[in-house]
Amino acid sequence: MPDSPRSVILFDGVCNFCNASINFLMERDRDGRFVFGALQSEEGRAMLRDLDLVDDYIDSIVLIEDGKAWTASDAVLQISRHMNGLWPVLRWARILPKSLRDAVYNWIATHRYTWFGKRESCRVPTPEERSRFL
Repeated sequence: MPDSPRSVILFDGVCNFCNASINFLMERDRDGRFVFGALQSEEGRAMLRDLDLVDDYIDSIVLIEDGKAWTASDAVLQISRHMNGLWPVLRWARILPKSLRDAVYNWIATHRYTWFGKRESCRVPTPEERSRFL
C-alpha cells in the first residue's frame, strides 16, 4: 500500500486505447497509487453519481483524488504528476488554455473507437491485476 492515499482512475472499459493507457499506467505505477475501474461498472457509476457527474458518462477518463473529480486533459495532467521519470513535466501544459487542451483531448476521444477499436465488453482484470481494480 502506498504512503499517500490511493487515487481512482475510471476509464471507458470497452475502448482499446483506454485499456492500453491503463496498462501503460499500471506498468509505471510501481507504488500502487492508482486503482482502476470501468466507467460502465456499477462501482464506477456510483462514484460518478457521488461526485454529481452523470452516471453514464464515458466521454473522458475520470481521476478521483482527495474527493475531487478531474476529467479530460485535467485528469491526464493530474495523473502525470504522480508518475516516475519525465512524465511530471507534462504538468507544465497547464499553462495552455483549458479550452485548447480539452479540444485536443476531445478530438482524440471522439476518434478513439475508429482508430483503435473497441471490445464487446468491459475489461476483466487478470488475477494478478485484481487488487488494482475496483
